[in-house]
Amino acid sequence: MIAACHRANRESAEVTLMGVTKTISAFQIREAYDAGLRVFGENRVQEFGGKIDELRDLSDAEWHMIGHLQTNKAARAAELFGQIDSVDSLRLAEKLNSAAAEQDKTIPVLIEVNIAGEAAKSGLAPDSAELEQLLKAAPRLARIAIRGLMTVPPYNDDVEQSRPYFRKMRSLFEQIATRNLAKVTMGTLSMGMSHDFEIAIEEGATCVRVGTAIFGERPVARSKN
Repeated sequence: MIAACHRANRESAEVTLMGVTKTISAFQIREAYDAGLRVFGENRVQEFGGKIDELRDLSDAEWHMIGHLQTNKAARAAELFGQIDSVDSLRLAEKLNSAAAEQDKTIPVLIEVNIAGEAAKSGLAPDSAELEQLLKAAPRLARIAIRGLMTVPPYNDDVEQSRPYFRKMRSLFEQIATRNLAKVTMGTLSMGMSHDFEIAIEEGATCVRVGTAIFGERPVARSKN
């Protein structure tokens, strides 16, 4: 990560390293914490709910929901996570807002963008009416705070193929930022994973989500949210 920052003439402090802990045990998470990692991303509400009791003493750890979130799990997600990085609809944002109000808290969120329009992936199209509706709804969603964008580009063994998508995301990020929309802050651009995070950093990512490169290969989890 430091080398990628150097190539991009960026300070390493500008980029947050998030450890993706899907299928990773509480013991392994604690080991990563002891090694200095502080930001963790989970893909499934139910799975993380089974770990959190063993991790509550890690008071300065940040727990992010990064997987697709069903609206019927919004209340539980609002309870478990400090930030939701995968808001992919206005309806989900409204559910999270209501859940946060009931829990007397405010939840930072990222909007998930389906930058390549892949049918199998969640996220709002970058030029969609719903993305615009969500951005403009921010003032009435008093208990969530839109803090930036997140994306997962198409996987390709040639990581250079990710670069155009990352550039497109940065452009969208900057376009939204310049609009100075009420209650919308473009502070986080979350993109890049184990195989392509260096390219993402070169193209402006402020958060990279790394699982395999930290924890090694893992079996495919079968559980759902």
